[in-house]
Amino acid sequence: MERTGSLSAECSGWHDDAPVSAADIDDLREALQCPVTKQPLKFDGVSIVAAGLGDAATEHPVANGKPVLIDFENSVISRERVVDTAAASVIERPRYSVAQRALKALVSPEKKATVRNIEHFIRRLKRDCDNPRVLVIGGGSVGQGMQSLYNDGGISLTAFDIYASPLCQFVADAHDIPIKEDYFDGVVVQAVLEHVLDPQRVVDEIWRVLKPGGLVYAETPFMQQVHEGAYDFTRFTESGHRYLFRRFELVDSGASAGPGRQLMWAVDYFVRSVFRSRLAGKMAKLAFFWAQYLDRVIPADHAVDGASGVYFLGTKSDRTMTPGEIVAHYKGAQ
Repeated sequence: MERTGSLSAECSGWHDDAPVSAADIDDLREALQCPVTKQPLKFDGVSIVAAGLGDAATEHPVANGKPVLIDFENSVISRERVVDTAAASVIERPRYSVAQRALKALVSPEKKATVRNIEHFIRRLKRDCDNPRVLVIGGGSVGQGMQSLYNDGGISLTAFDIYASPLCQFVADAHDIPIKEDYFDGVVVQAVLEHVLDPQRVVDEIWRVLKPGGLVYAETPFMQQVHEGAYDFTRFTESGHRYLFRRFELVDSGASAGPGRQLMWAVDYFVRSVFRSRLAGKMAKLAFFWAQYLDRVIPADHAVDGASGVYFLGTKSDRTMTPGEIVAHYKGAQ
């Protein structure tokens, strides 16, 4: 089955000029592995080669100085396109003017839940490690509410995406993370799991690259319309999201964006569908920008049932949640 890696969704938000505290590719030399052979990699800045089975070897392309570590036989990303476009994004990522950014901030302000959860994520990491290693999956841009993670000089940050970006150390498909097991202290995956064909495989990869007791923070849409076109595949309720991370112990979970923000999405897509106009949809969304502020007064249990997106914070565990336990986990109002 073909798979796709990670795409930063509209719901995550992004900044192309954000300051970043990140690891260098040289820091990962001992950690990188071939997604095909699972063997160590040799990278000299020009080419990257991994030992193969027998006398065979696997050579990976390099785009804009970034190693492209994808098993192309099992990915929707093709080697030909990577080489022809220097691993450019398949999704157009616009640059906003000052006025456009101000308008975007009004319509899609920073989610307080994300800011709070990332601060919690950082505190727990630093409680257990002085200089934690953190992996951002889909880190081609800085996700909404993630700025404190990137600005923290006490964190060694590694990021990858399926397109080359100044924020990434390498290009990869999240279904086969090219990192040895038990390496990272924390992993962040925001607005990504809806864009992969096999979310469970991606979560299993997250489990593999985390150290024992390592921390994961995930945000994924529940009720949002299709975004990023052909590269949008699935959604999760809060309970379904929790069960996706069933090999992790729960620290916290809930709605990352509530019914008010979901209403904005619905109005946008309803109007654009009726008038066959993306601009008309955005104008309607702007007219309903106030709806998201009602999320502040909606109780958590009702927010879970009508959420635009959900989150999960948990630690890597040797125990797997049972099917029966997921019923008892339900946090909604029904």
